[in-house]
Amino acid sequence: MILIGGKPLLEHQIELARSHGFTDIIILACYRADLIKRYIGDGSRFGVSVSTIVEREPLGTAGALLAAMDQLAENFVVLYGDTMVNIDLQRIWERHRQSRADATLLVHPNDHPLDSDLLETSAGGWIEAFHNRPHATDHWFQNLVNAGLYVIRKAALEPWAGGSRAPLDFGKDLFPALLNRGSRLLAYNSPEFIKDIGTPERYDRICAEYQTGVVARSSLRTPQRAVFLDRDGTLISDKDCLRRAEDLELLPGVANAVRQLNHHGWRAVLATNQPVVAKGWCSEAELQRIHNKLETLLGREHAFLDRIYFCPHHPESGFAGERAELKICCQCRKPAPGMLIQAAADLNLDLAQSWLIGDSTSDIQAAVNGGVRSVLVRTGCAGRDGRYPVAPHFVFDTLGQTVDFIIQNAEPSAQHS
Repeated sequence: MILIGGKPLLEHQIELARSHGFTDIIILACYRADLIKRYIGDGSRFGVSVSTIVEREPLGTAGALLAAMDQLAENFVVLYGDTMVNIDLQRIWERHRQSRADATLLVHPNDHPLDSDLLETSAGGWIEAFHNRPHATDHWFQNLVNAGLYVIRKAALEPWAGGSRAPLDFGKDLFPALLNRGSRLLAYNSPEFIKDIGTPERYDRICAEYQTGVVARSSLRTPQRAVFLDRDGTLISDKDCLRRAEDLELLPGVANAVRQLNHHGWRAVLATNQPVVAKGWCSEAELQRIHNKLETLLGREHAFLDRIYFCPHHPESGFAGERAELKICCQCRKPAPGMLIQAAADLNLDLAQSWLIGDSTSDIQAAVNGGVRSVLVRTGCAGRDGRYPVAPHFVFDTLGQTVDFIIQNAEPSAQHS
């Protein structure tokens, strides 16, 4: 019932549900249920139908749901009552339906992964493991967080129907148990706005982001703005074909620059050529470790990348141990725009409102080919590769200077969305 923008958080959630065609709502209440029932009533004044079930004792997030099994539809959406949400519910609903998953979990990177429950997924997005906090400090985890919004197939919960009324949590108990039973759990990775108000600091930030329009612009119904980022020489030290996670080092000021993009509603998208895979110098598993370390280091400073895209191909042969199936000419290797185009499809990006930041002429040519504005940074090779006769729109010394410029000069045009 806490206010955001002058209205209770729960009312925001009801309006979101109604706007996407979900009009039958069950509220599972416990603490101060009387306030909720008095304000929401039967939901008719909000254009929905609401029934409220009050727990006699706390049953946990999953336990409360299981106690209401007889009122659930064949497929249904679960939202937590302490999260500010603005996502395209129809998108995740349709993805759940097409995949025939037992449960589809909204996941995303966030700015506090060290105190969040993290997931591990296959290349196809199927969940393989849950890593609950606290996390081991000697392991690099992908910044992929259970965001607390699910689409669930009721039949998958039948083994728990009529069982114990002991408290159960979705992330710690129910979903790992489903995975152990062989259920198919899909990770739906979305950059849309979903944040809990679990601390005064997070609540204050959400209120500010609501007032500045970050929340309203975040839904994938709305075309998004992105900053594409090169990796080696732009985000991290250029190690000349980085092959081990242990050798990765962030450049100074990078985490703060990425954090500024996160807080101002820009999608931060990594697009990197990684020919070390085709050359046989680095496996996909080790490349994942490298990117996990990158995400962990950024997460320690409360920054995150919305997506990581990499091209493993390399067209030239003659390397000992090279992988023949990857020695091809492709559309994803920069300066080809394939990674930008894929990101635009995945994230509903407005490329005309987006940017690419890199340290090579290959990056700048990719920006031209992808129809985005470009910035060359004087880190890494600083454009000295000379491979393409192309000029960037702007040149800055550091990533931080570039991001400050983009935010300060693009914010007025952000109102188009």
